[in-house]
Amino acid sequence: MPLCFAPDSPDAIDLHIVSQEGAEEWLGFLPPTVAEWARASGFTGGIGQVLSLPATDKLPAMAAAGYGSAITRTRGRFALAAAAAKLPAGDYRISGGLPADQAEVESLGWLLASYRFDRYKSAAPMGAKLIAPKGIDAKRIEIIANGEALTRTLINTPASDMGPPDLEKAARDLATQHGAKIDVTVGDDLLTANLPMIHTVGRASDRAPRLIDMRWGNSGPTLTLVGKGVCFDTGGLDLKPAASMGLMKKDMGGAAAVLGLAHMIMATGAQVQLRVLIPAVENSVSSNAFRPQDILTSRKGLTVEINNTDAEGRLVLADALALADEEKPDQIISMATLTGAARVAVGPDLAPYFSDDARFVAALEASALAVADPVWRMPFHTPYETMIEPGIADLDNAPKGGFAGCITAALFLRRFVTDSNYAHFDIYGWQPAAAPARAMGGVGQGTRALLDALDRILTK
Repeated sequence: MPLCFAPDSPDAIDLHIVSQEGAEEWLGFLPPTVAEWARASGFTGGIGQVLSLPATDKLPAMAAAGYGSAITRTRGRFALAAAAAKLPAGDYRISGGLPADQAEVESLGWLLASYRFDRYKSAAPMGAKLIAPKGIDAKRIEIIANGEALTRTLINTPASDMGPPDLEKAARDLATQHGAKIDVTVGDDLLTANLPMIHTVGRASDRAPRLIDMRWGNSGPTLTLVGKGVCFDTGGLDLKPAASMGLMKKDMGGAAAVLGLAHMIMATGAQVQLRVLIPAVENSVSSNAFRPQDILTSRKGLTVEINNTDAEGRLVLADALALADEEKPDQIISMATLTGAARVAVGPDLAPYFSDDARFVAALEASALAVADPVWRMPFHTPYETMIEPGIADLDNAPKGGFAGCITAALFLRRFVTDSNYAHFDIYGWQPAAAPARAMGGVGQGTRALLDALDRILTK
């Protein structure tokens, strides 16, 4: 079900946003008996607190949502969404208390709080619906919310229903929705098309590997998004332990993220020429699985020694990035659930990214703060290049030692982009515990910041 605002209505419930600093002042405007009842109910304006006030002769029916304090709001995001999930069913019109510069972010949070993944089990919808506050771009907020919902749903869907053919279908459906062109190269045709490492990683699965190539737009700067689409990762012959394999349905989170971002770009009519490349594979175990110590030759001609078959994501991305770079677009951005090292470094809430372009960094950092989509810059630390050079091949897909794993992975990918501006996101794609506007499960990271920064990133 699309995430959208409620239509304006004379029957809407007035909703007052009350901070902890302003709670006593707000209570002072209420009739004394009502104010005392509110105090007795424990309402102090804390984040997630709600208060429903029944109609009286002097006071119409209304509600209040706690907005916390300046300090508590810095410790999380989407403070209003925490209350929205607890309000009684109805349509709500914000009547005051919400800072104008937070209206769009908090409205988006409300829509995201109403997301439900109900493909396999029914889930009660959130009863409280928001009427879009005046002054916000409601259509754009709805587009962003539904792009995020697409990302979440693709990640949440298990590999039994989200293999390479299913990911292809999701991309085709999106292309049809927006009038984009799409081509898909499947199975042994990958060898003919000189995409050998995508074929090698995915050949052990009975669901054939493929490269999804979608294009949209015919004017403006050129932007290519590359998303890792490993629909399930067993680790290959270097088999993962059960504890590490449990969340591997989300190893296509990079593909899910770029498809969600592509929806946002196309639906908002951004003036760009967009290309989306997704290598969609399963890293499976079979008699024809690729092996440790194999040496692969990539599309770019660089040879890669395989020192761990569980470092497969960078292999499929490498061929896709080399293909992307051949057109010399103004910007290439890859997104992938690539390394555990990134999670250890910054945890699940931040989206680590790599870029040497000061203009890109400045635009992204400003947007991330403005739209509450936190990112953290990591270094393309050139002295570590020697760590990915094994000696008998050009590159090593899994350097020994365990140090700087997310950096060496990013450096590996950068070897395949030589003619374009390049940024890489090593995202987690998963919300490990429920938080305001973010149910436990798949989640988008970095995409809203990228959308907001797009014009500045692509302006030369």
